[in-house]
Amino acid sequence: MPKIEVNEAVFYTLAGKRWDTRELFESALTCAKAELDEDSDKSLPLDERTLKIELNDTNRPDLWGMAGCARQLAIYHNGKTPRYPFFSTPTASQKVSHRVLVERTVRQVRPYLAGFIASGKAISDAALRDMIQTQEKLAWNFGRKRRTISMGLYRTAIIKWPIYYKAVDPDSVSFVPLQWELIGAKTPLTLREILKKHPKGREYAFIQEHEPFHPLLLDNEGAILSYPPIINSAELGAVQVGDRDLFVELTGTDQPSVTLAASIMACDLADQGYTIEPVSVDYDYDTPFGRTYVTPYYFQEPVFCSLARIEKFLGDPLSAEECISALAKMGCRAEARQGVERGVNAGQSSAGVMVYPPEYRNDFLHAADVAEDVMIGRGLAAFKPERPRDFTIGRLSPITLFSRRVKEILVGLGYQEMIYNYLGSKKDFIDKMRVDGSRAIRIANPMTENYEYVRDSPLPSLLMSEAVSGHAVYPHRVFETGKVAYCDAAENYGTSTRQYLGLFMADKDANFNSAASLIQTLFYYLSREYAAKDSADPRFIAGRAAALVYKGKNIGVFGEIHPEVLQSWGLTMPCIGAELDLDALM
Repeated sequence: MPKIEVNEAVFYTLAGKRWDTRELFESALTCAKAELDEDSDKSLPLDERTLKIELNDTNRPDLWGMAGCARQLAIYHNGKTPRYPFFSTPTASQKVSHRVLVERTVRQVRPYLAGFIASGKAISDAALRDMIQTQEKLAWNFGRKRRTISMGLYRTAIIKWPIYYKAVDPDSVSFVPLQWELIGAKTPLTLREILKKHPKGREYAFIQEHEPFHPLLLDNEGAILSYPPIINSAELGAVQVGDRDLFVELTGTDQPSVTLAASIMACDLADQGYTIEPVSVDYDYDTPFGRTYVTPYYFQEPVFCSLARIEKFLGDPLSAEECISALAKMGCRAEARQGVERGVNAGQSSAGVMVYPPEYRNDFLHAADVAEDVMIGRGLAAFKPERPRDFTIGRLSPITLFSRRVKEILVGLGYQEMIYNYLGSKKDFIDKMRVDGSRAIRIANPMTENYEYVRDSPLPSLLMSEAVSGHAVYPHRVFETGKVAYCDAAENYGTSTRQYLGLFMADKDANFNSAASLIQTLFYYLSREYAAKDSADPRFIAGRAAALVYKGKNIGVFGEIHPEVLQSWGLTMPCIGAELDLDALM
């Protein structure tokens, strides 16, 4: 979990209150789902004391800095809800005098940018340390080690506007990177040399080293600001204590994440007394937010949650007014409304609350998130403890018993059972499988791209095992029974979760006939009748695959794995595979 270090005096000033004992402070931190990791050394002067706080929620990156955490405590305990008039919206933009021009060359490299200017007061040592800490926390945790988000700080006064964001040949441009002079060198380095020689370049080389073109930020006179996401230039990218005007930029591969991170930084600096000036970002290509938009930019959609749903989640019947009051303590504006919950197909309107997330939050993905904020805002002490009213005895579900029966049959046929994660990457679940990914479920705020998608088939996991098993004696026979999930408009919330069987065999004699024989044997021992018909599944070879039909419904597919799929996994042996919906078969 993220941990932050904060200056005790500045933190309490921003929070608007001081807690005199560790116990009181730890109790106050619960509204931010945080806890005190290490108290300050009371023998030090107040302005030198440091608190270490651990955040227990990875969905709230706005809390990963001193100002953000203090803001949540100020709102909850003092009722001080800040306002940020400098945000633009899809229907209204702020007036701007500074622009960043994003060229088409960067579209396939690192396509999105957001930024703003903070001015009005000199940067203190504590403020600069917090900026750097927040920058690193957002870029490392929220930005997946700078893959999807990176951030840079610059002195506005020495920049010649507008700024240009482009992609260049890494061997054609050179500059002196930040901190290069600290190790006794002032010689300019090309972008490729930075990746090999500079400490930060070596640390983050994995992001850019295989790309033919690399991103670069330059001002109107060609002076280099930075080589995102690697390092700033020593000329324009060195910020020091006492500087008054800062340009803050963020680049990345996901526009909502980049824009949210910019919003978090802008709100943090505004809370510390800085004046925020928006910046216009003009693209030479289409983006989800348009070709031109002004950042900081408010893009979050309101979320409706019915009172009945809140009662179901929390156990207590609450009025709309009580919910609105609780949400206000979490910094959320809400209003009583008749509405329909997101993802519910019934379409029936009900009484509830419409929640408008604050500018620095984008974690309201579901009605449950609204109920959670109502719970925290109301306070856990407000809920009366209840003893369990039912006494039940646990037992295995019917689908578990049926799955065990399937496992016994397959083990008897010489197959080995495997167990896999349900989350994986787009590369493994979609790209390597020759599917379009239209039914795949993507996690909106994943911590890493390796666990970004929920699997909709067990076959990629079985192929993954085969890809690292080339040394084992053939034939390879493996299977798995487990959950899959996929988009399904016929289900509530638009998704369906099913119990699936996945089968896989690799051998020099593996072919469609061996796959058909295996399926026939399995259905014989399950006492089930099935039919087979032609399948156009792109994961299998055309003409050598069949769809399984049970009681008039397609419940699976089997056949010879397509050579392109095998090649993408680095497999050279012929392979057959099958997947089967056990819920439908049961």
